[in-house]
Amino acid sequence: MPHFLKILLPVLVGALPLGQLPAESLSFATDIRPLLEKYCWDCHGDGMDKGGLSLDPYENEADLIAARKKWEGIMFNIDNWLMPPADKEQPTADERKRLVQWIDGTVFPVDPAHPDPGRVTVRRLNKTEYNNTMRDLLGVDLRPADNFPDDDSGYGFDNIGDVLAMPPLLVEQYLAAAGDVLDAVVVPGGSMPVTWSIASEAFSVAEEVGQQQDGRLMLWGNGEAEAKSAFPVEAGYRFRFRVHAEQAGAESVKMTLKLKGLEVQTFEVTGTHDQPQIVEAVVRVARGTQTVAAAFINDYTEEGGDRNLWIESMEITGPLWSEEVPLPENHRRLFTHEPGTEGSEAATRKVLHDFVSRAYRRPVRPDELDKLASLVQRVRHIEPQWEEAVKIGLRAALVSPHFLYRIEALSAPDDTGTVVDLSEFALASRLSYFLWSSMPDAQLLERASKNELRASLASEIKRMIADPKARELARNFGGQWLETRNLDLVRPNRKKFNWDEELRRAMQAETEEFFRFLLVENRSVLEFLSADYTFVNERLARHYGLEGVQGEELQKVQLDPARRRGLLTQAAVLTVTSDPTRTSPVKRGKWVLENLLGTPPPPPPPNVPTLESAQELSGTLRQRMEQHRSNAACANCHAMLDPIGFGLENFDGTGAWRDQDGDQPVESSGRLTSGQEFLNANELTTILLRDKSDQFVRTLASKLLTFALGRGTEYYDKPALNEIMSKAKNDQYSFHSLITAVAESVPFQKRRGENFPQ
Repeated sequence: MPHFLKILLPVLVGALPLGQLPAESLSFATDIRPLLEKYCWDCHGDGMDKGGLSLDPYENEADLIAARKKWEGIMFNIDNWLMPPADKEQPTADERKRLVQWIDGTVFPVDPAHPDPGRVTVRRLNKTEYNNTMRDLLGVDLRPADNFPDDDSGYGFDNIGDVLAMPPLLVEQYLAAAGDVLDAVVVPGGSMPVTWSIASEAFSVAEEVGQQQDGRLMLWGNGEAEAKSAFPVEAGYRFRFRVHAEQAGAESVKMTLKLKGLEVQTFEVTGTHDQPQIVEAVVRVARGTQTVAAAFINDYTEEGGDRNLWIESMEITGPLWSEEVPLPENHRRLFTHEPGTEGSEAATRKVLHDFVSRAYRRPVRPDELDKLASLVQRVRHIEPQWEEAVKIGLRAALVSPHFLYRIEALSAPDDTGTVVDLSEFALASRLSYFLWSSMPDAQLLERASKNELRASLASEIKRMIADPKARELARNFGGQWLETRNLDLVRPNRKKFNWDEELRRAMQAETEEFFRFLLVENRSVLEFLSADYTFVNERLARHYGLEGVQGEELQKVQLDPARRRGLLTQAAVLTVTSDPTRTSPVKRGKWVLENLLGTPPPPPPPNVPTLESAQELSGTLRQRMEQHRSNAACANCHAMLDPIGFGLENFDGTGAWRDQDGDQPVESSGRLTSGQEFLNANELTTILLRDKSDQFVRTLASKLLTFALGRGTEYYDKPALNEIMSKAKNDQYSFHSLITAVAESVPFQKRRGENFPQ
């Protein structure tokens, strides 16, 4: 049978529409190039290269595959009805579908039976991951990475391996941060107290109540003598005063010990010049420099008698540990072994082994342990305190690439087959940095050590989502996916929009809590679009025109879906997609296309004037934008962007509802390039839910996979995304099913082996 009959017979008998012909049955020369010549050649063929695109060089499939990136853009423009331009002859819907299917199947071929999991660039911890890992590893609330340089972003996220560089300045900051955090955790000298003195000359006193005299301090009136001293760690400290008194009247001299201005204990001073008295008290003192005072509180003067207090010296001993004041928990977590019972070298190795295995997120190798233990032993020659020497070894581990980078071991490193499983420890790290933006906890590492993690993946994900640390998925992934993290950078006009810091915080909290609720309650991810509820406090409720909400705490409230529902109408989203003094339909349209539908428009052509700089434009914002997009260079992209943005025009630059734009009524109707028409934001949301819900979920799945892997999704990830979508759809698109499907996917579980065909 002739080739053309093989192709057309299924069409003629009605078994297969023309646009659904399998890509492998089509020929570029006989089926595809004629369509390109018919609809594209006027601008992009026969020597024409409008927009820098010429189709002349492409003679066969191999030419197209060699220029994959360019054909990805061509396919996008055809699929989204951006090309040919509206004033040119248009392909039929079946012809468009045929072109898209053929390009997708031929230029971007995949074989589900032999999936390509890709390979992730070894990546360092970003700022958020570093802070969280330090918190979970050492039990501190310090955030040392806040002062690091900002991380670069790729594919919308700041955890992408290809863009996380390591400049020399950052190496220095890692070294300093490791020292600062360990200084805050490790108690100097461990449990060994030291004693230091404060001479009477170090005390200050007001002239009207006392003075220095013969190396002692005399207080003749009610008042305080105070000095400052540094306390290395919060603990118990013993204060010992050497004092004597000159008595008068019916009662003895009384002295009160004060710390930070608060009375601690009062003493009767009965010692004499020849036989001074020692008074002492054990007090719990916070870390840092504190003010210590001795107060004379019962001055007495009568003819023939004068009551006075003399302070000769003060000693402080500490830190002192007891059942009431134990060693800090994070110190005890580090020093689980003591040299007194095991010898310093054995204790050193045990402390390092436990710490480094957690810090490296895998069992420490013997050679790694030997090097760190040897370093500590060399330091012991110049540092008598064992804990301080061990701290040098801990610091070395914290600047090791095995801590700072996520180096993923293979379960079978000698197997260089085409697709290789990650080790269970690498899988534990992928899972924890995906859901928590932090290191694996003890349970994950234990399951990995027993090779049980893969088998218990679903239950572990459920446990991790229930953990408070899962809020990081809302804050870190959600904040970048939805761009609401940029609220820290926007500057709406305060006078025009009644903008303040309290409102900004409430907006950010609303979207974060909304995401967290859907996650923890395992709601359908379609509720990102459809939810008729949200979370507001009094300030945000007032901004939305909602009544009955009081206080600063977020409260779940029902919405009128005719005005607000889902992400599209949340103030954080609407504010980050506006300009300082007005709304921006272009930014809002771009946000929906890119973040909800996965179809980011191409960048604008160069030298196109902005709306503000186009002085000849007049009328309402919508009218001016319609004049602006009459420019042929702007028309196609604006046809995608503007209708969506216009649909959100009932919301001003900070998301408050409005019916008027200045003195003109708001026009919020629009028509998508795919033909659907709507009158307002509610109808736009209905179209997204009815016609584009699968596209939205696929976009969210792709974003989650990108964030989880630390690389952008590629054409060869299509089978994995199909599988994720299928699993999620079978569970009504529940959030847990989507996350579990991502974690069970081939790209998440595996990587290319050394011999993978490129």
